[in-house]
Amino acid sequence: MYLGNLKIINFKNYSEAEFDFSNKINCFVGNNGAGKTNILDAIHYLSFCKSYFNSADNQNILHDAPFFAIHGSYFKNGSGNDLVSCLQKRNNKKIFKINDKDYERLSDHIGLFPLVMISPNDRDLINEGSETRRKYFDSVISQFDKIYLDDLIKYNKALLQRNILLKSFAESHRFDPSAIEIWDSQLVRYGERIYSIRREFLQHFISLFQYYFDYITNGKEKVDIEYISQLNENPFDELLAASIDTDRYTKYTNSGIHKDDMGFIIDQFPVKKFGSHGQQKSFVIAIKLAQFEFTRNINGYKPILLLDDIFDKLDENRVKQIIHLVSDNSFGQTFITDTKYERLNEIFKQVTIDHKLFRITEGKASLIENSQ
Repeated sequence: MYLGNLKIINFKNYSEAEFDFSNKINCFVGNNGAGKTNILDAIHYLSFCKSYFNSADNQNILHDAPFFAIHGSYFKNGSGNDLVSCLQKRNNKKIFKINDKDYERLSDHIGLFPLVMISPNDRDLINEGSETRRKYFDSVISQFDKIYLDDLIKYNKALLQRNILLKSFAESHRFDPSAIEIWDSQLVRYGERIYSIRREFLQHFISLFQYYFDYITNGKEKVDIEYISQLNENPFDELLAASIDTDRYTKYTNSGIHKDDMGFIIDQFPVKKFGSHGQQKSFVIAIKLAQFEFTRNINGYKPILLLDDIFDKLDENRVKQIIHLVSDNSFGQTFITDTKYERLNEIFKQVTIDHKLFRITEGKASLIENSQ
């Protein structure tokens, strides 16, 4: 699978731009703030129906323009192309289409055009709280498991209703066990399935993650990911029953898979506290490469890979190693942003692979002709 053509209108700092891409490697070169990352974000929209960086769709519209539009043509396994379109009018509902047909639910699109993005923001996986890690792994699983995504949506709706009920109990100074049991049964039903899938997923994912971390670091450290869940110790229904007094006091559901976390470990210690900057960067890159491999194995074709400014503070040999890696047949179409044209151009003199280089200048893009 690859993205053959991209057209963006009034998106972030672009009034209009159109690209015809190589089906292997495409690089965007320019100064910081020129708009390189915005192109990757447009591609991300076409896979996930949202920005990687800014969840407020209206804020991605150029200045005072009335809308933004993103159009992309995809090719899968030699078949005809699929046209995917995203239209966001200011202060209106987002419209998403495939081959001019509207989606009733955006969740129906997730997973059709799998994509993995590696960005400096990924260090948030280490430095932020458990919610960031849960959302990341949930997004990975949801790309290939529609039932999991539906269960997650239904669980969160039930959780919201249970929390509203707990607050109403506190305000009215009464408690109705039968009313809370309605939402308990739904939390248990969907939560146990989510827990089971997360656990099974991590068992397969960890070995891929360890392989790529060894590749990046030449096996210098040992790493692991631990699944931290209250359900590891007790059945969900028992947890809810045991915490009901605490829930009534806090007006919030304190037990469940919405409290799960993933512990990132390096040499038996938390990478957040004991990992160097370089170790943390290698950790998250390995996680994302493992995501790529896992998604490829599930779907039977290669996801698109976006590498946003990941070469910063890496030596030339490490950069070359990563370029060689994504040039391998195990990887498909890759998009790269970098500030240094000379670095990429020199590497492509040594690596024989189809590629295109685009120069980005203040929201305008031009193909560097001798890069084809």
